[in-house]
Amino acid sequence: MQVNAILPGRGIHAAGYCLGGTLLAIAAAAMAGARDDRLASVSLLAAQTDFTEPGDLALFVDHDQLHSLENAMRQRGYLTAEQMLGAFRFLRSNDLVWSRMVRAYLMGEREPMTDILAWSSDSTRMPYRMQDEYLRRLYLENALAGDRLRADGRPVALRNLRAPIFAIGTEEDYVAPWRSVYQLHCLSDAELTFVLADKDHLAGIIFDPSQPGSHYRIATRGPDDTCLPPEDWLRAAAWREGSWWPAWSGWLARHSAAERVAPPGIGAAAAGYPALEDAPGSYVRQR
Repeated sequence: MQVNAILPGRGIHAAGYCLGGTLLAIAAAAMAGARDDRLASVSLLAAQTDFTEPGDLALFVDHDQLHSLENAMRQRGYLTAEQMLGAFRFLRSNDLVWSRMVRAYLMGEREPMTDILAWSSDSTRMPYRMQDEYLRRLYLENALAGDRLRADGRPVALRNLRAPIFAIGTEEDYVAPWRSVYQLHCLSDAELTFVLADKDHLAGIIFDPSQPGSHYRIATRGPDDTCLPPEDWLRAAAWREGSWWPAWSGWLARHSAAERVAPPGIGAAAAGYPALEDAPGSYVRQR
């Protein structure tokens, strides 16, 4: 609503990463079911929509674990950032726990800060209801892929999506395995461009495109094309050197208006959305 208030009449290119991408897919499907066509495109970065094979994180998600989490979260109202970060670290314990302990505790070597370490250290709390419903309805019940989610009384069905989709999986993803991300091909009939990038869940998405050594595979499936098994897609997709970011930029340009426009002003005070402060905002300095 805020975007439309600031830029009325414009299509929105929506993008979401990981859990944010899953929530975007749910929102986009709900909008499509309500015949809301404000989205010009949907980009899902390492985001799952089918949790049949959710990866190693499923080791931490069963009914007993969820019951314990519910008890802990109910008392304080959220899952702490430290608990969430710890779960992800133990998915790759050799790299993210034990090797760090050896270097820091036994050898006294402080690990230098990098962009990716800073990103992964900027964790957040997860509200109780959001965490509970996410784990129960998606991980345990796979309700999104099974058309069992509802919004405003209507089914949230991914097959209702008509906006073009750009979806990305990464080869070494330990949170959202690329074959799981790929299953969107079988859930939506929209035009779908799928990219398989190198590296893992974090580095494969935010890796500086100016750095050498990257590669990716890419292919587009039209609305009338069949859904290929992941292995067949892997053999048929075009292999390219470099970062996938320029391919995404070109894809967005092809799904945008040809004319260039001046950047809009900040906020829309008349519509009730005044500008709060200069970027990046004061919240980034909060601890």
